[in-house]
This record gives sequence, structure tokens and C-alpha cells, in this order.
Amino acid sequence: MNREDFTILRDSNMVYFDNGATTLKPDSVRDAILKYYNEYTSNIHRGDYENSLKVSGLYEDTRRLVKDFIGAGHSSEIVFTKGTTESLNMIAFGYFRNHLKKGDEILITEMEHASNVLPWFVLSEEIGVVVKYIPLNKNNEVSIDNLESVITNRTKVVSLAHMTNVIGDVRDIKKIARVCHNHDILFVVDAAQSVAHEYINVTDMDVDFLAFSGHKMYGPTGIGVLYGKFDLLKEMKPLNYGGGMNAIFNKDGYIELKDVPDRLEAGTPNIEGVLGLSECIRYINKIGLEKIRNYERSLKDYLIDKLKKLDFIKIYNKTNKGSIVAFNIEGVFSQDTAIYLDKYKICVRAGNHCAKMTKDIFDVANTVRVSLSFYNTKEEIDLLINVLKNSKNIWEEIL
Repeated sequence: MNREDFTILRDSNMVYFDNGATTLKPDSVRDAILKYYNEYTSNIHRGDYENSLKVSGLYEDTRRLVKDFIGAGHSSEIVFTKGTTESLNMIAFGYFRNHLKKGDEILITEMEHASNVLPWFVLSEEIGVVVKYIPLNKNNEVSIDNLESVITNRTKVVSLAHMTNVIGDVRDIKKIARVCHNHDILFVVDAAQSVAHEYINVTDMDVDFLAFSGHKMYGPTGIGVLYGKFDLLKEMKPLNYGGGMNAIFNKDGYIELKDVPDRLEAGTPNIEGVLGLSECIRYINKIGLEKIRNYERSLKDYLIDKLKKLDFIKIYNKTNKGSIVAFNIEGVFSQDTAIYLDKYKICVRAGNHCAKMTKDIFDVANTVRVSLSFYNTKEEIDLLINVLKNSKNIWEEIL
């Protein structure tokens, strides 16, 4: 679907199954970035000349576009960052570092990405908060009963991926948010894996903070979004100070910051990234998220059905909804499988996928991950299956 929109797919016979790491970029995103460099390069919010005013307008237009894309109430609730990792760090260290105290509890799962684990570990060291884990059911999913079983009167934060990056478990964010708010708990959502595949409306879901990256939704690297409810963002302390985020400062040390979101975007931003993000959102909207999701789920079902027929393949997530499949060839290290598949120009991810605690769940540290997108095809899956069928030759080919 829409493969003709990607030069990299038109000009090569590569099979790209590593969309969970980063997605390919349509020509329209590239062209939006080149147009900025070729026609109206300038800084934003600093110049009174035509190009600067034009770029400033396009930058703020993107903020409004993001607001509509995720269903936020106001564009001031949208902060541009370098990516999901920076957004989650801003949430942890800009907000919660100043709102939690020793003994307060943060709930996550053992399936979370490092970016949604390590900041909480650091807060645990710094101020003595307690990181606890929500038990997973037999399909490694978060159930409401399991969530409620670990909530106490000290629980202040629940922080979860919308879609996990190893098995593609899609959490029911709206139901989880309702439980959290019934207990006066703030809810943080890592939407890095879901934003290009699942419908998100932060107002309807009632999440407090949400983070995602442009490069996982067919946009540029180095650009991301932090969403926060306005009253929460107002209480967030900037992690960076400099130009563009202050209203006044003087030699006596007096500083007066601008309002959000400007106070949280110090310095010259990734302007090309923001303009590329704008175009990738338009591109997704043109195709339609529902169409994308339905197609990708049909591809995932097709892949699972084919893999199940190979008795030497162990699949770790046969029932999860996301467009991700994790597996191993029995007796073969995952990186060796990836090297073997690369001989046939099939690109997959192998390793722990920045989710090192999953080894305690699967009793294996590394897996092969196929993460699908709408530009993948059943023919590409058939090629993967045929290559796997011949994997008895794997050692001859990679040694």
C-alpha cells in the first residue's frame, strides 16, 4: 500500500521489517525539509522579515496539527522535543522530581522500554520513590484487575507504553486512565510505538502526559512531542534554559519565563524536524489511520499463520494486537538470524529491543522482531518464510 511514495522502496529490493526502530520516510516528508532549506531557511520567533515570519507560522501551524492529530484541547499543550526519550525525561525530571516524595510509588511493567524505566530508577535513587511492577496476565498483557491489585495509597504515578515494543501489546488506555484517576494517580503514556498505528485522543482517553517520536511515524529523526494537560505543564520546570523561553532577565539574576509551551523549548529548535513532522501527519491523515491499522493487522495475522507452520520457530506473541511479531529460530542466536536474513536483504531487529527486563518473562534475553507497516506486503512475508525454511544453511551463509 502506497509503496510508490517511498524512493527507498522504488529504488531497491530491500524488505524493511524494522519499523518499530524507525520507519521509512515518504518523499513528501523529504520534500518539505528540502523546501525549508532551499526556499525559506531562517530561525523562528526571532526575525521581523518575511522568511522568519513564514517559518514561524509553519512551526506553530504544526503545533496545531499535532494538537488535532492526538485530540488535545489546546495547542499550548504541545511541546516539541527531540523524541520520546527526551519527552519522558522531561516528565520525570521536570515535573515528578518536584511533585513526589520518599515512599511514593510509581507503577510500570517489565515490558517497558528503557526510556520508560531508567528515569524512574534515577528518581528512586535521588528521592526514594518506589518503582513497582504491574503483574502481567498469561498473554503478557496489563489487565485492570492486575493493575488494581498493586495500587496502594502511596501510588502516585502509572507510566505505561500504549503499545509495547517487543510483543505489540496494545493497552486499553482509556480504562487504565479511569482507574488511575479514581485513585488520584497521574497517568503517563509512552506512545512511541502506537502513534503511527493506533487512534489516539488524549482528551477522550484522559491521559495526563503522553510522549512520542516523529521518526516512528514516517517523519524525521530528532523530533518528538510531549503532551501534557495545561495545568500540569504549567508546573513543569524546564530542563534547559536559554533563548526563546524567557520573557525577562537582568544582571541581578532576575528571570521571568514565558508561558508554556515556549518556556519548555529553549534555544533554536529542530525546525526542519517540525516541518517534516507536519508533513508526515498530513500523510498519515491522507491515508487514514483506520485503513492503516486494519491492513497492518491483516499482515500480522498472515505472518503469524505462516510462522506457526514452521515447527522450528518459537513465537512469543501469537495473540497480541500490535503489528509486531517476536520469534526465534530454535537453537539460533537472534543476531545470527538477523545476519542470515540480511543476506536476502530482509531487515529485522534482533536483541533485547531496549527492554532488557523481558528476559525475566520469556526466559530469553534476545529475540528477532518483525515490525510491520502499511508499505509491507504479503509477498515480502512469503519471502521471509521461504528464507526461514532454508535456515538449516544459516551457519554456512553467515560464517
